[in-house]
Amino acid sequence: MALLDDALDACGGLERWRRLKRFTVHLSIDGALFSRIGNAGRLKDMVMEGSTEVQTLQFTGFTAPDRCGLYQPDWVAIQSLQGEILRSCRDPQTAFSDHHDEMPWDDLRLAYFCGLSLWNCLTIPFLLAQPEIETEELPPWNTGSQIWRRLRAIFPPTIVTHSREQIFYFDDDGLQRRLDYQAAGVAIAHLTWAHQKFNEIVIPTLRRCLSRQPDGTLVTKPALIDIEIFDASFE
Repeated sequence: MALLDDALDACGGLERWRRLKRFTVHLSIDGALFSRIGNAGRLKDMVMEGSTEVQTLQFTGFTAPDRCGLYQPDWVAIQSLQGEILRSCRDPQTAFSDHHDEMPWDDLRLAYFCGLSLWNCLTIPFLLAQPEIETEELPPWNTGSQIWRRLRAIFPPTIVTHSREQIFYFDDDGLQRRLDYQAAGVAIAHLTWAHQKFNEIVIPTLRRCLSRQPDGTLVTKPALIDIEIFDASFE
């Protein structure tokens, strides 16, 4: 069986996923990156709600208990719990790329980064089954204790990502354990583990982003991003 088929089956199956419309996730995000961009400790208790089909997310508890962050690829906003739009930005990809080195990041830029990153995280491996994404199995990777199969994916411009080319690593059970990509010129290894089943969909509940060397080895400290999922539901 092809690697992508194995991964889809291991996580609940593509047929089941296509019957779903939404997800809700209770999570925490922190790490050295957020200290660097002036946002340490501001995303430690959020509820994220989104569509399984299109890149849209809402973060409740975003930077403060009474704030929400809204994400779409072409629009981000900060909203009150009562639904009032407090700040917004059109075409955030262009707006923020023009101010790449500005620190600290404001809340709109933070919402764009989190939305872009987390929607893709939550929809893998099912996202990879879309016909416009090119996939190719690569030679396996030896971790020293395990052999992980690898899948290269090329994303089209219609899907907003950190990097058009990404390499996914899967263990013997078909579960994703690592993702390699480039973000803002930095080589990243995104590790995933502690998989759990929610409504018959299997996702990793712990994630860590590290820098990586040209040979693929990891720079273990500092952890750029740590993500913990406490609970999730799919419907």
